Amino acid sequence: MTFIKIILLIATAILALCICPFLGMVPISPFELSHNALQSNIFFSLRLPRAFTAFLAGGGLSLCGLVYQAMFRNPLAEPFTLGVASGASCGAALTILFGFSTTFLGISGIAIGAFSGAFLAIFFVYGFSRISKKTDSLTMLLAGIAVSFMFSSMLMFFQYLSDMHDSFQIVRWLMGGLEVFGYDTVVIMLIFIALGSMTIFLKLPELDHLLTGEDMAKSRGVSVTKTKAYLLFATTLIVGITVANCGPIGFVGLIIPYFTRSYFNLNHRVLGPMSFCVGGIFLLIADTFSRIIIAPTEIPVGVITALLGAPFFLRILLSNKNQRHIDIF
Repeated sequence: MTFIKIILLIATAILALCICPFLGMVPISPFELSHNALQSNIFFSLRLPRAFTAFLAGGGLSLCGLVYQAMFRNPLAEPFTLGVASGASCGAALTILFGFSTTFLGISGIAIGAFSGAFLAIFFVYGFSRISKKTDSLTMLLAGIAVSFMFSSMLMFFQYLSDMHDSFQIVRWLMGGLEVFGYDTVVIMLIFIALGSMTIFLKLPELDHLLTGEDMAKSRGVSVTKTKAYLLFATTLIVGITVANCGPIGFVGLIIPYFTRSYFNLNHRVLGPMSFCVGGIFLLIADTFSRIIIAPTEIPVGVITALLGAPFFLRILLSNKNQRHIDIF
């Protein structure tokens, strides 16, 4: 049964990647790709790279959410819990405010600022836990919330200092979006997400032990501190590059891991790849929906995920169904 589910999931992912690029304000048929140069250029330069970007971003955020939920033993944990998204948003706002437009290795100035902010946030969280000599999940989670509030306050301060043009840019970027042209962004995201994902996949068996509690994990030979450091670095790498290029797309890392864990109920060696696949499909479909629902106007995909994620968050909060899998404090 599990094997059949995996095959169906892979087939669905391939089907979504094949169908979604053809949909948009003006649908493109396969026949037009070889007979209409304009439509062919739109398909291969805009829609296909955007589909790959959506799949990578959704898969990466979902995988990070799975890691956080296991590491913190809390179904409400997601990539934004540790303040990574707030740090990235603050870094991006700072580059917009000061007009930093330098490009390094094909990465824009805004992306560099966002990426730097994400790593700065996780540095603060992990540094605080090391200084306090408490690396338990609760301490790090609370430190992440505090860091998130700090960066959110700084972000509001930067918005207050900016003029109308910069303020609009900051607000629009904060809504999240997958607008790309060409494959430069896809290649850069693929490299960073692949590196982070491989690190996480190597540590997936240890997540099963962390889920039972840190003391139990230590008794089974897991180096909890080192494992958390590796996982935090890998997830920050993925979330940082995703937020840097797509903006803070929220709740993907909350909805998909919860659904995957509830539906498949397997060990993390299987849950990891499946969560990545489901997350990619989810964000790809959400982005396609955002492009066609009120065409020719396009809704930022971050708005769609927020509309879906907020009630889902409340559902998890009020539900006791998942307490047998993950502790809720």
